[in-house]
Amino acid sequence: MSVLSRSRAAKIIGGFAVVGVSALVLAGCTGTSTPSDSGNAAGGGDFPIDCNAAEPASYTPEYSSSSTGPAKDLTYNIGTALPVTGNLAFLGPPEIAGTELAASDINAANKGVNINLIQGDSGDTDNKAYETEIPRLLGAGATAIVGAASSGTSLQFIDQVIAANAVQISPANTSAAFTGYNDKGLYWRTAPSDVLQGEVLGNLIASEGNETLGMIVLNDSYGTGLACFTKKAFEGAGGSVVATSLYNTGDTNFSAQIEDVLAQKPDAIALITFDEVSTIIPDLTASFAKDKLFFVDGNLKNFGSQFPNGTLTGAKGTYPSVDPDSTATFRSTLDSFWTGKGNAKLEDYTYAPESYDSVVLLALAALKAGSAAGPDVAANMQAVSGGSGNGTKCTSYAECADIIVGGGEADYDGVSGPITFNDVGDPTQATIGVFEYGDDNNYSWLRAG
Repeated sequence: MSVLSRSRAAKIIGGFAVVGVSALVLAGCTGTSTPSDSGNAAGGGDFPIDCNAAEPASYTPEYSSSSTGPAKDLTYNIGTALPVTGNLAFLGPPEIAGTELAASDINAANKGVNINLIQGDSGDTDNKAYETEIPRLLGAGATAIVGAASSGTSLQFIDQVIAANAVQISPANTSAAFTGYNDKGLYWRTAPSDVLQGEVLGNLIASEGNETLGMIVLNDSYGTGLACFTKKAFEGAGGSVVATSLYNTGDTNFSAQIEDVLAQKPDAIALITFDEVSTIIPDLTASFAKDKLFFVDGNLKNFGSQFPNGTLTGAKGTYPSVDPDSTATFRSTLDSFWTGKGNAKLEDYTYAPESYDSVVLLALAALKAGSAAGPDVAANMQAVSGGSGNGTKCTSYAECADIIVGGGEADYDGVSGPITFNDVGDPTQATIGVFEYGDDNNYSWLRAG
């Protein structure tokens, strides 16, 4: 019998190891209250978000598991709650493709674990697809859920997954709210906290010579948290946030937010949104410099012919990503696999590597545990990611499985990077990529943040 214990989140995050960016030191943003109505704006230096609430909490869960491993012929039912519909639906295809390819590779390896992947739709907090999908997935026998992409959506069903003693792992949740969440040790993610992206984004905006910043922000845990961490970094670099306007999921008109922010005449505007940005862009670029716009992981996508050529030339954005050249083979393989199943060619690859790695890590943990039970898998997640510090490096399920079956400790380095979970389920290594839009309204890699 083994016991998994998670240490205080503040200690872990304070020692966050970063590839391509500096280590982080946390301090609270200033603010008063979190508004519930869209269109809430602040100008003249006021900030309408309680940034103390965005800081990671501390929680130390303990639970027992009865791992017997390694598995020899284990069927592992894994459900996905990824965005087929809703305001992150553009992320659905690459994430779903990543999970499908991982399951295919694991099953082809024929090494102890067979994945039965049950696809589902997370939707968003407006259409609430998760309200029927999560019970369906758990009812179908899933003891792990991959998803959601949206932090706000995951927070709507995480308690239900935990109550079922299932593991939840997200390839794209970045809200700091999960770091200290009371999750019984069952929640994990392969994307880094927005504490990191906020630092990179804020410093990027300042490095472009901007002294004042306006923000249009999705009013959920992802949007407000990332806004806080961006504000902290930008102001730490000598800048000033002069306007912040919030909107809610489901809103369709953003003229008030645009007017409120433009009224303060900021040097730059950060769009911390999901796909609502598609509605915001035409009105905003009609009266604001396109090369002074900054996007984030929730909305950075290839818009292409959706807008006239040159609409976004010079605009920049950030999201957790390694240099695309290092994942060229993976992307090519993913495209061939995905189109071979009759799907349209992928337009974006955002969080596809993290989705692939999520399924591989679950399978390796189940193999090591000899069990697909949620607590048993969770008790082995940190170890197979290299979190124990004494594993043998491996880069595929098959390679890592041979190490585990042979009695060794596997340290999986994935397509998305080394990962290496800390004991609160966050990856301790990550790279935030900086991207720039060209005349074709598509983005390309510029550098690591």
